[in-house]
Amino acid sequence: MRRLIPTLCGAALLAAIGCDPAPAPPARTPEQQRAVDSTVGASALPGAGGVRGALAAQDSAKAKQAQLDSLAKAP
Repeated sequence: MRRLIPTLCGAALLAAIGCDPAPAPPARTPEQQRAVDSTVGASALPGAGGVRGALAAQDSAKAKQAQLDSLAKAP
């Protein structure tokens, strides 16, 4: 009996080590992430206001960058 418990524990440990971890899900594209963030921002979850603010800041930065790009292209 004294050898049975350590043997079972050792077998369980070896079985756990031998298991392959689940593969990581594929990375989201920026469009997919934006859709997820928009859904979270539209919800009533805690922190949704922060997500909405981050999306607004991202939109503002993108608009400013587009203006700067158009100024750089103008003669």
